[in-house]
Amino acid sequence: MASIAAVIILILYLVVILAGFLAPYHPNQAFKNHFFHPPTKIHIKDDDGLTWPYVYATKEVGWAKYEEDKSKKYPINLFYHGSEYKFLKLIPTNIHFIGVDESAHLFLMGTDNYGRDIFSRILFGGRVSMFLGFAGILITSIFGLLIGGVAGYYGGWIDSLLMRIVEVILSIPSFYLLLALAAVLPIKLSSTFRFFLIILILSFIGWAGMARVVRGMVMAIKGQDYVVAAQSLGASDFRIIWKHILPRATTYVIVRATLAIPGYILMESGLSFIGLGIQQPDASWGNMLSSAQSITKITSFPWLLIPGLMIFITILSFNLLGDGVRDALDPKNE
Repeated sequence: MASIAAVIILILYLVVILAGFLAPYHPNQAFKNHFFHPPTKIHIKDDDGLTWPYVYATKEVGWAKYEEDKSKKYPINLFYHGSEYKFLKLIPTNIHFIGVDESAHLFLMGTDNYGRDIFSRILFGGRVSMFLGFAGILITSIFGLLIGGVAGYYGGWIDSLLMRIVEVILSIPSFYLLLALAAVLPIKLSSTFRFFLIILILSFIGWAGMARVVRGMVMAIKGQDYVVAAQSLGASDFRIIWKHILPRATTYVIVRATLAIPGYILMESGLSFIGLGIQQPDASWGNMLSSAQSITKITSFPWLLIPGLMIFITILSFNLLGDGVRDALDPKNE
């Protein structure tokens, strides 16, 4: 299961990295006459049998109701020339993996209330939802290892001072701090940079829990025979910590990092869902899901829940991968 989850995560990251190429449209491109359009029907058969996939143009026949105009077929083109974008944020191009000619549209997952292609927005929104957590995990791991390692190795007044600081930080209610930070940050900041600042600030709080666990592990490890032997041979404290103690704590850090990334994804989704994270028109899975808040929309336009499905698949995959990494790095764990 962990191997399958790792493949799914790898595919998700590759897809969002190549979002500009794989998405048929720009994420903010609105088709005014196609709001709440259902996923486009792709046809692979005609009167002559199997054929190259094609679609029909659609026309509105009522409020958010559409029917196909079967007077002309529009084949799905590979390497289609569409909207401009920068491949890998570096190379300007307008080549998209798939697309159809004008008059017809290719909405693989339907459109939202503004007529924007949900599939394209999911690809671009995944960049925000899946990559912002890495910055927080990096900061949390560095501070947690450093503070916890120093406190556990030296003990005494250094340990007491650092642990009192940790306890103060752990007493801060992160949820209310999160709401306060979202309200205080300047409105003129871009929504992505605004949320990135929130992640950075919260990561400085998140290291406290890791530091306490690392401290306990270091206190147990420093009494081992090989550590005492290194001290007897005159090895420096830095070398003992770096070469002998911290490597033993990396198992916990790796597993925690694997399991913490879903927490950041959920945090971003929750904040964006209530309007405090990524703001429109920028896309993220959280603010895309906010368009499906009423039971009427969910029942009439179920494709609006697809961003929630993406969140579910991603979180589940990360958790399964975390369990597999834990078992692989700690074979004694039953």
